[in-house]
Amino acid sequence: MSFYVDVGDGRFQATERTSGPWDPKHQHAGPPSALLMRAFELEPSELVIARITIEILGPVPIGELVVSTAVERPGRSVDLLAGTLAVDGREVMRARAWRVRPAPVSTEELAPPELPAEESVPPPVLGETFGYAHSIEWRWARGEWQEQGPATVWTRMKTPLVEGEEPSPRQRVMAVADSASGVSSVLDWGRYLFVNTELTVHFLRAPAGEWVLLDAATQIAEGGAGIASSVLSDRTGPVARGAQALFVAPR
Repeated sequence: MSFYVDVGDGRFQATERTSGPWDPKHQHAGPPSALLMRAFELEPSELVIARITIEILGPVPIGELVVSTAVERPGRSVDLLAGTLAVDGREVMRARAWRVRPAPVSTEELAPPELPAEESVPPPVLGETFGYAHSIEWRWARGEWQEQGPATVWTRMKTPLVEGEEPSPRQRVMAVADSASGVSSVLDWGRYLFVNTELTVHFLRAPAGEWVLLDAATQIAEGGAGIASSVLSDRTGPVARGAQALFVAPR
């Protein structure tokens, strides 16, 4: 089963595979973020995506979504894409992505940690309907679900984003980038909510392959907010940096 079924005319039916940890009726933000990335990738250009920001306007129900995109600021060297995701005529996500002309030079990056041989820690037991966690393979290099603090985990989508399609590497990155606050949680899941209001990912380069390494850390300031930050890598090195602003409250 896939996260979504394409029903035509920019409409997608979400499946239970998208369900998140806070409410079984709502989607984890990873799959719809990847769906918006897919829509941006369908906008033809020789430019490359340098940054994407997802604004989460409210819970995303598990139902039919309508995705629309446009070139908001055209250009030959840089342009700005805009996208929306709506349910029953109500926008639940907005996205903006800057594209730039490919850089003519590169700098060296450190290699990521080795991929563990097999999945050793099962997904968290936060309810049988937490479909998203069971649709991603998690191989932990540091930390685990029940261990609070910074974490490093290799991920691979077990489930296609859209039925009958192979997800692109950028879609794979977006599908797990929103999990930074979850894998590096610093609070008890049973006592607190820590829900992100947005997700921003800056891409260093185009990722490659099925595997995405999520190296994440979360900080929370009393009287302020929470921030989850991450470095995302493929098998050869870093490809992107992510950040999330967190709303924190007792459950």
